[in-house]
Amino acid sequence: MCRLFGLSAAPHRVRASFWLLDAPDSLAQQSHREPDGTGLGTFAEDGTPVVEKQPLAAYEDAEFAQEAKHRYSATFVAHIRFATTGELLPQNTHPFAQDGRVFAHNGVVEDLPKLEAELGSDLALVHGDTDSERVFALVTSHIGRNGGDVTAGITSAARWLADNVPIYALNILLTTPGELWALRYPDTHDLLFLERRAGGPSGGRHLQHASTPGRIRARSEHLAERPAVVVASEQMDEDPGWTPLQPGELLHVGADLGVTREVIVDRPPRYPIRLADLNARAAAAQTEK
Repeated sequence: MCRLFGLSAAPHRVRASFWLLDAPDSLAQQSHREPDGTGLGTFAEDGTPVVEKQPLAAYEDAEFAQEAKHRYSATFVAHIRFATTGELLPQNTHPFAQDGRVFAHNGVVEDLPKLEAELGSDLALVHGDTDSERVFALVTSHIGRNGGDVTAGITSAARWLADNVPIYALNILLTTPGELWALRYPDTHDLLFLERRAGGPSGGRHLQHASTPGRIRARSEHLAERPAVVVASEQMDEDPGWTPLQPGELLHVGADLGVTREVIVDRPPRYPIRLADLNARAAAAQTEK
């Protein structure tokens, strides 16, 4: 499955380093499908989204993904893509930026013609072929319909998707320069968060996280002295504070690191997709560990 990683240290801008793809060893090459793309979303000091992403279609692209990226931001989104829809092109690689926000998605949503019809003129927000970017456009559209209220926009968009199109999974991360939202829906894939105090459990350690196959690594020396909230597709260290989101639950991390949680979709998808319903490419992407 695609891997999501989000971090907020708001209101403080911190330096964090990311390695989005470790150099593969022979065991990894034999036991894991190789990713199809990597990306990192941050914000410049003036609040402008900065999205750096690369489809992994060649060895040179893998070299790009293995290089350490040292960035300053209050919020961060990292994503590793295992493609289900869309070719290996930059416009199909996560994360995406729309209306000053950054977004990444893990899952599968089908019946894109119906989704595009619902988007209407907001389909102009979409530049690639993926279901994920269309989901983001719907969220962006609903935020606008709700007067700029991001929580309300995510809620109404997620409910529309749950009632109107086939869904396998809809795990999303959305960030602004100072806030972060994460949704897990339904119960297909895990999504966890950690309210990390300054210095971690010992009180004196920098942040050092790694996904189990070594795909995403994140480090921040500044978080030895500042608190943060982390969201990830899997538990990334031994901190006992990791907490799974419930199906349909939306997490909001405010500009002061205040955390709120609410189940915004309390029912399963009207048109659930089973793993057996997916084509071979999509099924492989959703079961990759």
